[in-house]
Amino acid sequence: MTLPVAVIGAGPYGLSTAAHLKARGIPTRVFGSPMVSWREHMPVGMLLKSTPSASDIDAPQPGHTLLDYCLEAGERRYESDWDIIPVETFAAYGQWFQRRLVPGLEQVRVKSVELRQGGGAGFELKLDSGEQFAARAVVVATGLSGLARVPDELAAAVPDGPAEGGPFSHSSHHRDLSGFAGRHVAVIGAGQSALETAVLLAEAGAASVRVVARRRGAVRFGAAPDGQSPLKPDTPFGRAWSLYAFSYHADGFRRLPPRSREYLVRRVLGPLGAWWLRDRFVGRVQVTEGKRVVRARLVEGRPVLTLAGAADGVESELAADHVIAATGYHVDLGALDFLGDSVRARLVASAGGPRLGAGYHSSVPGLFFTGLPAAASYGPVMRFVCGTTYASPRLARAVAAL
Repeated sequence: MTLPVAVIGAGPYGLSTAAHLKARGIPTRVFGSPMVSWREHMPVGMLLKSTPSASDIDAPQPGHTLLDYCLEAGERRYESDWDIIPVETFAAYGQWFQRRLVPGLEQVRVKSVELRQGGGAGFELKLDSGEQFAARAVVVATGLSGLARVPDELAAAVPDGPAEGGPFSHSSHHRDLSGFAGRHVAVIGAGQSALETAVLLAEAGAASVRVVARRRGAVRFGAAPDGQSPLKPDTPFGRAWSLYAFSYHADGFRRLPPRSREYLVRRVLGPLGAWWLRDRFVGRVQVTEGKRVVRARLVEGRPVLTLAGAADGVESELAADHVIAATGYHVDLGALDFLGDSVRARLVASAGGPRLGAGYHSSVPGLFFTGLPAAASYGPVMRFVCGTTYASPRLARAVAAL
């Protein structure tokens, strides 16, 4: 009997990979809640920074783009670089993609993945339903789940950790920001998540909103589609030669030295607000730049941040009713708690993530990673939905070759 391939995760990368595996006739079981991060961990009113053409989930056959979904669902057509996609539309598109191409999705949690004992190749998986089964390969496509990055200074201030209802939280904790009406909120970060969260807080009636950024000049906004140079190659992220290389030649990225890869993943396509956010931000959100958080504490239940100047080290204090860390995500293999000891013992890390070879294969035979955990090997394109176009067919081809 041919053992199935297990895909863990049902976001864009998991669904795209599963669709490609199934198109090759490979028995595949897929686990997870469809588009859960997009449905439950991003705020109402959020708009995608990516253009429509960069927001397609890659499929092995035509007819499954965002525009195809809009046409079938009778929704507004999103097709121009000037069109801005609501997060609710994108989440619905992903669910439509799943119903059409991955109809057998199993909405149960994988509790553990261990190497098979007794010399048999492959893995033993346990589900929270109580089922245990063998798989010949495992694809980890868990997306952002469990990878929220909160500065140590904030985490240390609350013994139970940042949470939606506490004084400190991460931006992923909030689906509805209307509860902050009339409150003073500080947002840590300078990327799209931080700037858009700040705008949505202001629009929800917060008494004041202040963005705190480590670098001077960190709060910036990108150029509109007609403000980009036509002499540079087009990419899903805008026009630039470097972005062209990262988007279409990601295999070359994994051949760079680990330190170079780690630096480039952190800096390329780094913090930058969308061009369409500027007018909603200016005049409504206060900005403190060139300050880093060195301590955080509670005073009579309210969070107080101690900030130090990046250049002079001079300290100041900032009090608020709530502090949101919109500081993104980072790959932590320890957070993937379903990976058992037998797997971890053979899993090699490099540049902040699992070391991957051709076809997204890890150091453990039969174990693959895609999406954000693959960025350390394949570059910043893996942080975005458009990376499914590069990753999914290559990964499926590698699994078929096992």
